[in-house]
Amino acid sequence: MALIMANSQQSHGPGKGVINIGQRIVSTLVSMVETRVRLAVIELEAEKANLIQLLLMFGLTMLFTAFGLMSLMVLIIWAVDAQYRLMVIGFTTGVLFLLAIIFGLWSLRKSRQSTLLHHTRKELETDRKLLEDDRA
Repeated sequence: MALIMANSQQSHGPGKGVINIGQRIVSTLVSMVETRVRLAVIELEAEKANLIQLLLMFGLTMLFTAFGLMSLMVLIIWAVDAQYRLMVIGFTTGVLFLLAIIFGLWSLRKSRQSTLLHHTRKELETDRKLLEDDRA
């Protein structure tokens, strides 16, 4: 009986509690990291699908817009009197370049407003704040 009590005290000694706490902390950290990585993967897959769809729509839009503008320019140039055709070509070219610059700048501004991994970054920021609060 004394032998059983000695083994029982050794497995439940003061070091065992510290080891259990350490194992729980490591387990919690691993599960947090796993959750964050899964969230990042899900967001990346959603962003990839969204980006592919956006690129396809953008490509088709540009194709149809280009054909429409070419047809419109030919129609306008044929409709204008011969002496004003050069001026109309210059004016339409200027308007098209101005539109290209405006939409180019708008696209640059839009691309800088990244939402890539927004939820993951938000969760990591929350984790960082919680860890800083625990230290204080």
